[in-house]
Amino acid sequence: MRSKLNGDTGEQEVVELIPCPNCGKKLILLPPSFPLFDIQCTACYFRSQIKSAGSKPKKEIFGAGWDVIEKVMKSGLQVPSLIVNFKWESRQEIRFYPFIPRKNLKMRILSETAQRANYKMFNYINMDTLPYFVLYRK
Repeated sequence: MRSKLNGDTGEQEVVELIPCPNCGKKLILLPPSFPLFDIQCTACYFRSQIKSAGSKPKKEIFGAGWDVIEKVMKSGLQVPSLIVNFKWESRQEIRFYPFIPRKNLKMRILSETAQRANYKMFNYINMDTLPYFVLYRK
């Protein structure tokens, strides 16, 4: 529950602090449980996934459910772009990763004792090797 709250707070911060990386207009949140994307632009077709991390920028970031992203990749579509809201100590950096190759996703399975036992998820890996834009820094 805490990670959901942190994620929701991180998403809200992004739409408050960041204009659309494509056209500069306002971003809005998509409805909860919207597949693949968390935000979209009010003016253009830009959409993105958002992740929040309570740490300085790092090379591995928790993703989401594996089944949806696997279907996206099998259908030949690209992995959605990613905005990551890193917050640590009194600092904050919001990064935009416009392209994430498939090789940067790693499937993982939650333990049998987890709330969602044996649920397939993925992590974004080797993020330190990918190009990104800093959208906000404090």
